[in-house]
Formats: sequence, C-alpha cells, structure tokens
Amino acid sequence: MEQTIKMPQLGESVTEGTITTFLVKPGDRVEEYEPLAEVMTDKVTAEIPATSAGIIKELLIGEGDTVSVGTPVLTMEVASATDEPAELTTEDTKQPEQAAVVATVPVSAPPRNRSANGRFSPAVIRLASENDIDLDQLDGSGLGGRITRKDVLRYLSEGRPRQPEPATQVPVQETMTQVKLDVPETVTKPVVAPMTASTPSESSDRIEMIPTAGVRQAIASNMVRSKHEAPHAWLMIEVDVTNLVEARAKLKDEFFEREGVKLTFMPFFMKAAVEGLKKHPMMNSEWAGDHIKVHKDIHLSVAVAANDALYVPVIKHADEKNIKGLAVALQDVAGRARANRLKADEMRGGTFTINNTGAFGSIQSAPILNYPQAAILSVESIVKRPVWVNGMFAARDMVNLCMSVDHRVLDGLVAGQFLQAIKQSLESIDPNTYTLY
Repeated sequence: MEQTIKMPQLGESVTEGTITTFLVKPGDRVEEYEPLAEVMTDKVTAEIPATSAGIIKELLIGEGDTVSVGTPVLTMEVASATDEPAELTTEDTKQPEQAAVVATVPVSAPPRNRSANGRFSPAVIRLASENDIDLDQLDGSGLGGRITRKDVLRYLSEGRPRQPEPATQVPVQETMTQVKLDVPETVTKPVVAPMTASTPSESSDRIEMIPTAGVRQAIASNMVRSKHEAPHAWLMIEVDVTNLVEARAKLKDEFFEREGVKLTFMPFFMKAAVEGLKKHPMMNSEWAGDHIKVHKDIHLSVAVAANDALYVPVIKHADEKNIKGLAVALQDVAGRARANRLKADEMRGGTFTINNTGAFGSIQSAPILNYPQAAILSVESIVKRPVWVNGMFAARDMVNLCMSVDHRVLDGLVAGQFLQAIKQSLESIDPNTYTLY
C-alpha cells in the first residue's frame, strides 16, 4: 500500500522546515528508520526517517522547498498487513502508462559524489567516522550521486566501493525539470530586479545567489528583532589574565590526559561570568512587557560558529558546574552543533549568552543581544602587551570583555558592577593553587 511521509514536528515552536537534501530517489528500497531526507528548521538540522521498510515512489517537493509541518514530502510503497508475503520490486513504482510514450534520452550514471558538492548527511558522516572510511572512495547511489547510508553499509559488507549503475533511460521532461532546478538560467542583457524576491533567471553571471532559509533565516529574523525591540547599551572592560594564562599552561596537559578534553580559556571565562551572575542576579533577566523576569537558574547560551550558520546551544545549570564540568559540556555541545546533531530543546531556555569572538582574532566588538535575554558577553583575543604595573612597564596578557545590555532592563551601574566582578574573579587566580575540580 502507499504511505505518505510528511514534514515532521521538530520542536514545540517549529511550524515549517526546509528540505535541504533528499537522501533517496524514486525506486530506492529503504529499511525502517533509514534517513530519507535532511530537513533544516530555524532551530536545528535533522533527518526524516522511514517509518516502514518499502520502496520510494515519488518525491512530492523539491530540494530547497520550505513547507509547513504536516505537508506531504514523499510517498513510498510498503507492504500492508493484509498483503500476501511478497518481495517488493521496483516495478511497483513505475510511472503511469502515458508517461511511457514520452521521448527519452540516455543519462549516464552520476559521477562519484561530485554533484553532491562534497556534502554528506549526518548519518553518513557518523557511520564513516566510526569505521574510518574515506567517503571519497565510495560511489553514491542516491539522488545526484549522493552517498547514502546504504552505500556505506554495502562498502563495509563487500569491502569495496559500489560500482556505478549502468546508463538508464529517463523521460526528457524529468531531465528538463532537474536542469531547471540545478542550473540557473543565464541572461545576456541587464535586467533591473524588482523589489520582490529575485529569481535565478534575474541574476548576473557575476553574482552568486544564495537562498536564505532555515538557520540563516532565523538568525536574520532574531537579529533584526533584537535591534528593533531592545535599546542596546555597550560596555567594555580590560582584564589582566596573565595568571590565568600561566595556570592553564600548567594544568592543560594533565587535564587532557585525565579527561580526554582540551582545556581552552573559555571555561574560565564562563565560570567567572557565572560567579558574576550570582552576585548580580539582575544580569540574568529579560524584558517581558509589563514586568522583568529574573531567572534563578543560570543557563548559559554559548555561541558556536558552524560553517555558514551560528548555533547557540544552552548549558543548563552552569552554576552547578566546576571548570571541568564546563569544559566537558562546552566540548559536547560545540561538537554536536558543528555536526548538526543538536536537538531543538538544547537551544532553548538560555538566560545569559557568552560569545568567544576572540577565536577569530577580534579585540573589540559590540554584540547583538540574544533576544529576549538582557545581556550578552563577548570574550576577545588575549593579547600580550606592555602595561604600567607598580611603577614600571611589564609584559602582561590582556583581554577585552565587551558586553551589550538591554537598557530597558539594565543600567550602567549594575552592568559595570557585573564586569568588575568578572575582572576580580579572573585577576585573582593563583597559578600555584588553582584547581579545576
């Protein structure tokens, strides 16, 4: 019988999703729970799994299409409970009779994952990583030559790459449709773009048109909302972290051997921010119209850059963690963010955001609030420079901490006191006695 796979609900507040990649094509046999497509929402990137074993019949929408939750995405033929036991064949999914008279052209098998632009699904990446497989050595059987999970499993079982399928005959109309999707039409004369969204045919051959959807669209919406609704105020403080640099240098190797986690500077700044939030709870708040919400729990939102997207996973109850706990939690959420393996719930509920702009070499910034939170802290690059100390110049490791606050909630007094608390915490570190546990 025919089964329809619909756009799933990937989060409580998620209303739509964008199909970024189909991992199957009509005629493919799939097993239960096998990923069928990658879908991106404003919260997370995930996969749509098969709910039953069967054969893919038809893809109902195209890659790049954004549809509402519950919209049919594809159909597949599955065995019903009343069917006689029989093996499903690809003949069950052939086109209607009238399609058989359409002129056909030979289309050779897709080249080795070149048309996939080197992009693989999270499931494929995980499976290849677990088995130390070089994906460039495999030939993909998925749409556009994409390597699927089945290709990796076949490679493991046979010990060799899957051979490409022989040339097939496909309807001209189907070929033309795919060309229309994948190859923008080139124009030879200037065209004045209207105020509405432009289309590929309106672009110059010297301009790359990058569609905005999913996470990128969510970033744009949230940033615009934050700037429009929250009156930003900015502060910056300079901190001497010479002792912190020395303490980390002494502890990082032993910590890595013991915990298997790299000890970066970020957990130290997170710990100092948490201590500051305890002393100044108004910093852990948000504007709510006719009142201000002051959160008793401290849930740190941590900005993580991943390719062309920005994720802000949340480390819950950060005030209950020591440096070791913060380091482990940070590596976990950052790694899964870059692998598109975060769950929607892991990016909700933050009360204060910390951002490591220093990782990109920045020494000063004016961060935009992670709305509706009332404050965000950016940690800049640690720079060694001469500083006047005790009547003489000395080489010291210095860092700028830049903060933006919602001026409806916070004034300069409490914000300045909060930064001073962080400064005192960091500068009071003793390299000889500091402990991570």
